[in-house]
Amino acid sequence: MSAIGVTRNERTISGALALGMHLLFAVLLIFGVAWQQKRVDVPVVADLWSNLPPLPQPKVEAPPPEAKPEPEPPKPAPRVEPKPEPKPVIKPDIALKEKAEKERKRKEEEREKAEKKREEDNRKRLAALKEQQAKEAQARRIAKEQDEALRKLQAQQAAQASAQQRLIDDYKRRISDKIRRFVVLPPNLQGNPEAEFEVVQIPGGEVLSVKLKRGSGNSAYDAAVERAIHKAQPLPPPPEGFAFGQFRELSLKFRPKE
Repeated sequence: MSAIGVTRNERTISGALALGMHLLFAVLLIFGVAWQQKRVDVPVVADLWSNLPPLPQPKVEAPPPEAKPEPEPPKPAPRVEPKPEPKPVIKPDIALKEKAEKERKRKEEEREKAEKKREEDNRKRLAALKEQQAKEAQARRIAKEQDEALRKLQAQQAAQASAQQRLIDDYKRRISDKIRRFVVLPPNLQGNPEAEFEVVQIPGGEVLSVKLKRGSGNSAYDAAVERAIHKAQPLPPPPEGFAFGQFRELSLKFRPKE
């Protein structure tokens, strides 16, 4: 309620009370006059107020200003939950067909994977086989080359050994020929007995020692050969290219008929 509304009501009430008081006062005055006339006729002087003084109005305190309500904090917007999508209704026959199709695709993929793996394994095995064959062929080629080189080396060594042996045999033959020139055969020598001697020489061809390794059975012939060895010194020198140590000890064989 506003301040203006309160003042008008109070004025209305005050006016009504004032009017009521006037009417009451007039009634009392009329009845009082009438009552006095009955008792004594005494003139009465009365002052009539046309306007009554205003009644004291009660002090009305202004109502305290209404406290403005604090604005309520804005309410959070309601969270809208996503509605789950409705699951499609699959008929049993369609579901069976889809299941069979998925199973067929799965088997087809497994078959393709197995085929690819088999092809890859075959490719790896073939590559490994080719590599192994290449290694074996290379090993055979190397072995063949080594064998050929070894045969050539052996043939060369054999040829060298044969040549050396021919030189050695020729050297021994020259020594034997020189010694035979000094052999005096004993009388009445029968047959063709063989005597073998071991001769030790020093550089220069001088004979250091003579030893009979195997006798001919005729001591006279053996003694004649031994004397001839001493007389034949100095013995012929070794062939060129040979060390003297190879011929320091000589094994010489002699027959009367050679």
